Amino acid sequence: MKKILMTLCAWLLLAGAVHADNQYKVLVLAMPGKYHYEYIPIARDSFEQLARLHAFELTYTSKPEVFDGDLGQYAAVVFLNTPGEELSEPRRRKFEDYMRAGGNAMLVHRALIIPANTWPWFEKLVGRTIGNHPMLQTGVVEVVDKKFPATYGLPQRWLWSDEWYVSSNPHHIRIEPVLNVDESTYDPTKIWPGQVSTGMGRDHPVAWYHRVEKGRVFVTALGHNGEMYRDPQYLHHLMGGLYWTATGKGIEP
Repeated sequence: MKKILMTLCAWLLLAGAVHADNQYKVLVLAMPGKYHYEYIPIARDSFEQLARLHAFELTYTSKPEVFDGDLGQYAAVVFLNTPGEELSEPRRRKFEDYMRAGGNAMLVHRALIIPANTWPWFEKLVGRTIGNHPMLQTGVVEVVDKKFPATYGLPQRWLWSDEWYVSSNPHHIRIEPVLNVDESTYDPTKIWPGQVSTGMGRDHPVAWYHRVEKGRVFVTALGHNGEMYRDPQYLHHLMGGLYWTATGKGIEP
């Protein structure tokens, strides 16, 4: 019996030490949508691996009720293919308060799209208003800012297939682009019947960062397909963005 108790105590001490090694805590909200649902179990597995590898604590959920709790415990809140409109009015206010208190946010792909005037504050959080997009195509992503962590590990020109979101800036938000897409490498007009897409020209950001309230915000428009969340380069991109968002560190001087 004594030996069992000693073994149990040793295990508890070890578990406590592992927990203590976590550097910060991250909340990931990943809700299924009409076009985005298959990514959830794949992304969860990848985020859990990133959490183990980089020693941070992860809360990964599809339940918006998590916003009823203490958001202040999280170094960053990630909206993973989940737009802000999924939050009720009281939860929206709680998230705004979290950002005003120095919280940080990371927005991935479908999270960028919210109907006009639904939640103007969230549109400003994104930094751009997303319109339509051409059909998913292979294109070339260009690194704009080599000094930002979300570009570490990426080649200067990166072959990638995605929905190349077209955006505008009605709120006049200043962003810091880190990745652009080269529109000459795909057809910006290739879209479904009855719709029109003209592209954005040379300046077409697909990932950027900026500051909102007292917090940091990283945004990436990339990440449409579930299989992308198994791609090492894409995961490097996500982890670099998350690292800066949660800590404010990593930007090369």
